[in-house]
Amino acid sequence: MASPDAKQTVEAEKQEPVKSPSVECSPKKGLATLSTSTSSYEPLETHDPTLNRLAVTMFQKVHEYLQMELTSSQSEYQLLEQMNRVTAAKYKDLAQVATTVGKGIVELNEKFQGLQVYLEQIDQIEDNISKLEQAAYKLDAYTVRLENKFKALASEKR
Repeated sequence: MASPDAKQTVEAEKQEPVKSPSVECSPKKGLATLSTSTSSYEPLETHDPTLNRLAVTMFQKVHEYLQMELTSSQSEYQLLEQMNRVTAAKYKDLAQVATTVGKGIVELNEKFQGLQVYLEQIDQIEDNISKLEQAAYKLDAYTVRLENKFKALASEKR
């Protein structure tokens, strides 16, 4: 059996219908609300089928739009990933070229070091040749002066 308090509660609910806050604040019922917009949702009222169809269409279009946005973002990320792979491969190729060039430079430096002794000898020979050339010019000038003195002395004796 039900308690007497439960019976009183049931009887009180039968006498006063319970109103939800959305019904009390509904613009259709004439009461003011904070929002000036109207809603098609009113409890215990039938819904407009055209409005339902338009709402479903709107949600489908929003879904399609968001799906396309996500798809385009995914495509952009795939493109960036592909560009990164190509760039990484290009840098790998450039690193190999740089390594090859570096090895070539090392080899050239080693060859230059091997030739450095000979180059120094060539420089010394060039310096000696220059000194020898200066000595030859001096000797030539001296012989010309001697020849002139000899001719002068020979012409005096005659």
